[in-house]
Amino acid sequence: MIEPAAYAAHEHLVRDARARPDLWRLLVGLVIVCALYLAANTVLFAVIGALIPPSKAQGFLRGTSPLATFVLLASFGFLTIGVAVAAKQMQQRSLWAILGERRLAISQFTRVLVALVVLGLALAALPPYGMGDPLTQNLAFSTWILLLPFAAGAVLIQTSAEEILFRGYLQQSLAARFQSPLIWVGVPSALFAAGHYAPGIAGDNALLVAVWSCVFGVLAADLTARSGTLGPAIALHFFNNVISLLIISLPDTLSGLALFVLPYDMSDGGVLRQWLWVDFGSMMVCWLTARLVIRR
Repeated sequence: MIEPAAYAAHEHLVRDARARPDLWRLLVGLVIVCALYLAANTVLFAVIGALIPPSKAQGFLRGTSPLATFVLLASFGFLTIGVAVAAKQMQQRSLWAILGERRLAISQFTRVLVALVVLGLALAALPPYGMGDPLTQNLAFSTWILLLPFAAGAVLIQTSAEEILFRGYLQQSLAARFQSPLIWVGVPSALFAAGHYAPGIAGDNALLVAVWSCVFGVLAADLTARSGTLGPAIALHFFNNVISLLIISLPDTLSGLALFVLPYDMSDGGVLRQWLWVDFGSMMVCWLTARLVIRR
């Protein structure tokens, strides 16, 4: 997986960060990101809390309605703003410097996403044709189609924000200071996994979900280092989350914009755990597909 010689393109992202590689700058920058993100969300949800009845507040925070899910996903935009401010103040870098050369990033994003959609359609046509018990219809198809452009935009905001922070600002800042990919791939991936460790929701599956997230982080970091932009990683993340948030979602959280929800929750130790292992295999196939696309 980790092949430094194959990561020459990563230098295009790291080059200007090398002018200010101090770890204290990164740490202060992360404090800025967290402070702005938390402050903005505090204000946002204080306003929301004043507008909705207390009895509906918990459901809103779990994203069980279309509006709630849209707001929760779109609120990740504050994370991108935080990174933009931190990078500018601590490294004199722009957001596009983190994303990579604009035309190339957009081109790679588009080509990888198209390839993944084709792959997804092909995999959907293969057996098995179900996921155990029948799926539960969450939204009427006409409503789902109407909301889909807005929902996809919200997912793009959320996935882009996470990639900009973890595979962008954090990975590039560490790569400017340390040569070993074990550090600048490993540390952001571990932090990404920690952010997805939720035993209160996932129960006994929490560790497996965190390991899945860590592996995903490593694969996204590999794509970023090979391509020299965040385009492919964002496309991979976006494709994954469109399926898991907008097409077939778990009923626990962020299910409000999904066409279907699964008949079991994230803590299910039977069927869901089996499908998590299948998802590992699908994730690897998607990563290999993206690698083939960016090699052309």
